[in-house]
Amino acid sequence: MKKDSKRGTETKSAKLGITPLGDRVLIKPMSEEDLRKKLPSGIILPETIDKEKPAQGKVVSVGPGKRDDRGVVVPVEVQVGDRIVFSKYGYDEVSINDEEYYIISESNVLAVIK
Repeated sequence: MKKDSKRGTETKSAKLGITPLGDRVLIKPMSEEDLRKKLPSGIILPETIDKEKPAQGKVVSVGPGKRDDRGVVVPVEVQVGDRIVFSKYGYDEVSINDEEYYIISESNVLAVIK
């Protein structure tokens, strides 16, 4: 695994063969079983009635960040390993090693679940 020197975290991008660009984030969507589990904070996030795709996932890899108007790279705020809530309609599906992942822009990340 590749070490992210900015954050001191290990990424799976080398193992998966994909690294997001800019402010994009690669996430592994949570399964329905994982969604029903009670979080350490005591929050229980219910299933949706109509069984839409989950809007939660675990961050697998992050891009370096987006450049501002002066050309300075603004790092992505989420970190590898974070469990996030994201916009249901703001992702692109990719299949890596027969597993489903989503690539989303950081602006589509709604919250980090603690």
